[in-house]
Amino acid sequence: MTKFLLAVHVLAAIVAIGPVTVAASMFPPAARRAIEAPDDVRAAETLQLLYRICRVYAVVGVVVPVFGFATASTMHVLGSAWLITSIALTALAAVVLAALVLPRQGALVEGVTEGVTEGGAKGVTRQATARLAMCTGVFNLLWAAVTVLMIVRPGSTTGA
Repeated sequence: MTKFLLAVHVLAAIVAIGPVTVAASMFPPAARRAIEAPDDVRAAETLQLLYRICRVYAVVGVVVPVFGFATASTMHVLGSAWLITSIALTALAAVVLAALVLPRQGALVEGVTEGVTEGGAKGVTRQATARLAMCTGVFNLLWAAVTVLMIVRPGSTTGA
């Protein structure tokens, strides 16, 4: 059962978290392009698509910690320091995504799409994309740290 839960946990992380990190990383440069070309409907549509990917996969990503807890429980490692650290970093990544990345993406999408219909990006600045890029970078670094902890954890019996 442990192997099954671990496999689902890893697959869920790849399928759910991967798209969020990639789409979130692509969003700031796409937003800058949309700001520079306010009449470009395709640029606005790209932003909407990237935002939708981030929102949908963020919800799907809830499966990752659910199966992570189930796996840790069957492995009897719930009290391990590396796991507690991973849980804290995962929670922090979720907060960064929910409180900083997604709302900023939403504001940029709204400003750019309104700008396309009204002839200029309303209230959207390059500074906003830079702040979003910073928040996205923090989100991605948190997930990288969790991934490293999951692979090279203290007390690993895999010998890796």
